[in-house]
Amino acid sequence: MPLKQRCLTEPIRTILFLGAGVLLAVILFPACKSEKKPAAPPPPVVSVISVSPRDVPVSFEYVAQTQSSHLVSIHARVSGFLDKRLYTEGVVVKDGQVLFQMDPKPFQVQLDQAKAALVKQEAALETARLNLARTKPLTEQNALSQRELDDATGQYHSSAAAVEQSKAQVESARLNLSYTKIASPVTGVSSSARQTEGTYINPENSLLTTVAVLSPMWVNFSISENEMHKYRDELRRGLLRRPEGENYEIEVIMADGSFFPHTGRITFAEPSYDAQTGTFLIRASVNNPDGVLRPNQYVRARLKGAVRPRAILVPQRSVLQGSKGHFVWVVGRESRAEQRPVVVGEWHGDDWFIFEGLKAGDQVVVDGALTLRPGMPVTAKPHTPGSGSAPSGADSKTSLAKHGL
Repeated sequence: MPLKQRCLTEPIRTILFLGAGVLLAVILFPACKSEKKPAAPPPPVVSVISVSPRDVPVSFEYVAQTQSSHLVSIHARVSGFLDKRLYTEGVVVKDGQVLFQMDPKPFQVQLDQAKAALVKQEAALETARLNLARTKPLTEQNALSQRELDDATGQYHSSAAAVEQSKAQVESARLNLSYTKIASPVTGVSSSARQTEGTYINPENSLLTTVAVLSPMWVNFSISENEMHKYRDELRRGLLRRPEGENYEIEVIMADGSFFPHTGRITFAEPSYDAQTGTFLIRASVNNPDGVLRPNQYVRARLKGAVRPRAILVPQRSVLQGSKGHFVWVVGRESRAEQRPVVVGEWHGDDWFIFEGLKAGDQVVVDGALTLRPGMPVTAKPHTPGSGSAPSGADSKTSLAKHGL
């Protein structure tokens, strides 16, 4: 090849070679970049609480019904016509207040007759006494026989007995007259009148009304047999400690959720179970000075005083449900997630009692547990109470289906 032509061809080849190299680098660089492995994501951040056992006061709630501690049925003691009703139905009546007035005229007549009979017998007694006084000295002088003295003595004692009988009849007539005024024997709220004015009252329709004492008021509630067994089992296992002397304090919760201002104590427990319902009746007595509680009113009774010793509480949302039961996530060694099966108790505000599965110092995951897998590394941060949850209640509320006393 001529020298001139060779000088022109060499630069062209050099340029073409460099261009091909650049093009090949552009093509191969993305391929090399795509073959590079992506960076591992950072461990998930979870909020945790440290398990710290402590004594927790608990309470138990039951549906209850009020009952008057002293319900008196007001009956007429004598037969006769009912003249007047002297009270306003449904109001509180006082001890000794007259509620009904029966027609007193027939009973006044009977009293007058009994008094007249008494006067007659007293006159006969005086005559017999004078006759005996005359007979005794004459008999001593043998002017009269012993038989006549015996007759005079017998007549005197017979007249004395007749006087006593007449006095009893007078007292009976006086009582019957007093029974025409029918008064309340206690202070309490009255019910409606069962008989109207002008009705003839006899033993068949003698019930006139009732009076219910309002203070103290009884609060009755029932505990099932299963709940009693559960209560005793938790006492035996040390999961529950009752108050000293079993002196539970009773709070009454009204229908609107408000608390009755006075608390009470348990005063009676039925010695046997109800054969039809299988429940055990408990009665508490509560002072009711203002008459706010009325008989047969539905309320809730809260028993306070029991304690769960060294109890473990975790937020409700940290407890999950699986095919094998309840479990929680804990942060174990090397900050890795572990799934821990637990035995749960009842709720306590926004927390849940854990009876088995956790111990002091365990780090329980509260938030961020839904994406965890066993052995996954995590970054734990302390849980802030109140974040993402409603404020917890001050008392433990155990429903009838959850727990029994």
